[in-house]
Amino acid sequence: MSHTAPQDTSQPWSRKAFLRGLTAVGVAPLLPATSPSAARAAEGAPASARPDFDLVRDGVAVDVFVDAGADAAVLRAAGDLQADVERVTGVRPALRRTLPERATALIVVGTLDSSPVLDRLVAHERLGVRRVTGRREASVTQVVERPAPGVDRALVIAGSDPRGTVYGIYDTSERIGVSPWYWWADVPVERRDAVAVPAGPFVRPEPSVRYRGVFINDEQNLTTWSHRTQEPDKNIGPRTYERLFELLLRLKANYLWPAMHPYSDFFNKYRENPELADRYGIVVGSSHPEALLRNGVHEWAPWAEDHRGADGTPPVYDYTVNPAVISDYWRARARENAAYESSWTLGMRGLHDSALETKNATTIPEKVAVMNDIIADQRRILAEEVGTAAEPQIFIPYKEVLDLYNAGVRVPDDVTLIWPDDNHGNMRQLPTEAERARPGGNGIYYHLSYWGRPRSYLWLDTTQLAKVWQELRRVYEHRADRMWIFNVGDLKSIETGLSFSMDMAWDVDRWTAEDVEGFLAEWYGRQFGLRYGREITSIRTEYYRLAAERRPEFIDRGVFSVVHHGDEAGRRMAAYDRLLRRTAALGDELPAAPRDAFFELVHYPVHGAYLMNLKYYWADRNALAARQGRGAGTNRFADLAEAAHAQEAALTQRYNTEVAGGKWNGYINPYPSQIPKAPGRPAVTRVVRRETSGLGIAAEGNEVGAARPLPFSSVTRDRRFVDVFNTGFLPLSWVAEADRPWVRLSTAGGSLTEQTRVWIEIDWPAAPEGTHAVTVAFASGDERFEVPLTVVHDGQRARLRARGFVEANGWVSIDAVHTERRVARGGARWRTVRGLGRGAAAVEAAPSTAAPVTADLATRAPELRYRVRFTSTGTFPVTVFRLPSLDERGARRLAVALDDQPPALLSGQSVATGNRGDAWARNVEEGVEKLTASVTVAEPGEHVLRVFMVDPGIAVDQIVVDTGGLPAAYLAPPESYHPVFNPDPDTSPGLDAPSR
Repeated sequence: MSHTAPQDTSQPWSRKAFLRGLTAVGVAPLLPATSPSAARAAEGAPASARPDFDLVRDGVAVDVFVDAGADAAVLRAAGDLQADVERVTGVRPALRRTLPERATALIVVGTLDSSPVLDRLVAHERLGVRRVTGRREASVTQVVERPAPGVDRALVIAGSDPRGTVYGIYDTSERIGVSPWYWWADVPVERRDAVAVPAGPFVRPEPSVRYRGVFINDEQNLTTWSHRTQEPDKNIGPRTYERLFELLLRLKANYLWPAMHPYSDFFNKYRENPELADRYGIVVGSSHPEALLRNGVHEWAPWAEDHRGADGTPPVYDYTVNPAVISDYWRARARENAAYESSWTLGMRGLHDSALETKNATTIPEKVAVMNDIIADQRRILAEEVGTAAEPQIFIPYKEVLDLYNAGVRVPDDVTLIWPDDNHGNMRQLPTEAERARPGGNGIYYHLSYWGRPRSYLWLDTTQLAKVWQELRRVYEHRADRMWIFNVGDLKSIETGLSFSMDMAWDVDRWTAEDVEGFLAEWYGRQFGLRYGREITSIRTEYYRLAAERRPEFIDRGVFSVVHHGDEAGRRMAAYDRLLRRTAALGDELPAAPRDAFFELVHYPVHGAYLMNLKYYWADRNALAARQGRGAGTNRFADLAEAAHAQEAALTQRYNTEVAGGKWNGYINPYPSQIPKAPGRPAVTRVVRRETSGLGIAAEGNEVGAARPLPFSSVTRDRRFVDVFNTGFLPLSWVAEADRPWVRLSTAGGSLTEQTRVWIEIDWPAAPEGTHAVTVAFASGDERFEVPLTVVHDGQRARLRARGFVEANGWVSIDAVHTERRVARGGARWRTVRGLGRGAAAVEAAPSTAAPVTADLATRAPELRYRVRFTSTGTFPVTVFRLPSLDERGARRLAVALDDQPPALLSGQSVATGNRGDAWARNVEEGVEKLTASVTVAEPGEHVLRVFMVDPGIAVDQIVVDTGGLPAAYLAPPESYHPVFNPDPDTSPGLDAPSR
């Protein structure tokens, strides 16, 4: 359903006017894109014609009135509003619990049906509540003239329930310039002498998702920081949770799974924790291995110690062995937390996120029966100890429990099914029609951070927002809208991704496939001002794109080629280098106040990712240099790799000890001791100094020498490199010469101690048409090497005649979004998702609920068409780079064809195995799945390459046809020439080492 409130003709209002109002008070817009719904003004005047409401003017702040009977969460949030006004103006409003006898202005905060002041306004139709009353967590903020005797004018913040009121309060804080991240990311609050808000009304309708929250998980860094700076006698305690609860409410979240690992204190260790959550209005639940709010990591061992068996041994956490002891263990927590608003996790897994232990049930049917008994027991406990308040109850079929669920576990209909992703952002399966009809509804458990197989990513926020959008949109279309819980690891570094996820959870329709970047523009505009928002959005989009190629936490030796496609690793590092330069330049332009926040939210992620990749790039160059027999250059690359690692350590040290005055001491650490397979420090090779010299070369495409000729095409106008190096340590002189005058060299010789990279280009206007064998010779004394070039010059007319992608150098490479035509069929279509994949955008088959097409694809399936000009003939492999998505109860298929040939079916990985080294692991590490079929080109010339949807929700990033010259590399080749989409193919050089 749409979450955009309709406009009421009785009060003209425009979003543009509202944004102008925000700008007028110094606030960049980041409130929901919902037009305020109708409300009848006291004087009948249009809202846009009424003056703004002054919160502070001439050093005087308007009082805040909260009814005497208001919920504790509302009263506490009103205190935050006082503090926020003071942050902006230096003046703190007074908090009143009774109405004044006389006031020119007043802020009135309350909840409908529990505030006499508000109820009178509603009864007299003076407060617009049509989109609020009877809804969950909705609110309206509106200026009302003469709301009560003696009060001339009031800013009324009215919620449909207490949390709705709380969100309305925090909306006002945002509107006056207090970011939800003012504390957690040090976003500065601009000081002003006076502050006002638009007259409104502003309506925040009911959220798309009922329960929206985070899982603090793998929290080693958070624990270290909390112990050092917040509570030295605790490992995450009430003071830290108090800060977290406030952030969650400012983000419009309402739900938490607390920290649960051995190095942090369990939530119920301190009674203040659940009491604080209740006072803030946060619903506390527990993760998949923590049934009925029990933290097995900390709590089972002492319980078992106190409940030893008749033989004196402590019981094991196995329901088939000790059901009574385990049941009592759960019952004790249900009784202890019965008074709080909680979420109750049903089912069972092993201790500390391990698999379910069932000594006396070995087969799947036996384990299913045990799980059914466990759920029945837990339901009985909740009914007896908590009663009707024991909701929501949730069941999380995570990892091996999903297999048991699919094998027949019976989950009561009023229990919410929480569907997990594969820990890497791909939903494993979604509810069927029958599951969608259950009154308990469906939700998801989604990872923005993860510890485990095949690799962990806990350090930086590296999941593309468009990927998050794609999966959450799919989830919502399948009506999994009861609860969304996001694993955010230590919380910091996930600021952007979490904000976007919470924005989606509130209004899933706000952002579309084409404008996910719009969120970044608004969000960064909010944090740093509209002047800087556009450039930061561009920087962050490129940062996510590079991470989509390979997360920095997943980098390893030998991933990217340093010899093919112009040194694809070096080209990638050059892109990172350009990005870092832009980031640093923008940081230098910023005023002093936001620089800490800029470092935390923008600079550190970009610079850290750059250095993590850089040290592995130089380490790979070092390893290649050693294989090539280089001398001083081998050690030079080793120095560069180790310098990059040292720079990364220094950058992190700066975050921990200097930024925000050392506030984040111990929080930022790319390598917590508990993380498996973190990239770390790559090993390098050094060679012993030799008082010799010698010439060596390695032409692009060759690890050493020049056995593979360098290809050049007038279509792509290539640029190729030859590495010229010294096999010793003493300087040598060298020269290079081509046997054709129209071959250009970036340098033709000089003195060399280590190495240099020579770039070769063709002067195409001077070169004759046809195919030419050319040689470039490199010599030093008696040493001489020849590098063969194959130059294909089709003439300028051939380029001008091309209507589609053109084969060159033995391949065709296509960005899937660059279609000749898209054909929608059967209620489904291909749509562009900007910011998704390794390029600027990808294409996705939508909607995700469309029916699969398994027959007559050419006439029934949605289709992508690409015009391609082939110069070769034969049967060639065509590889579709599919973005991973899963469906463990279905299939992930598409099909390809050339012209009118029968489509070839391609089946993608649909199951998350959780293993290392298999197809699923490779897909999540690389961010793509490469599916290959064959097409036959019978005649050279123009052809149409066709891609068909078979299953919905499939996203395609790139397509590559290998016509005989494609080298093995990690990335797809740079996109082929296309007169519209790519008229000037990228031939920019990669990052190169300083040469001597």
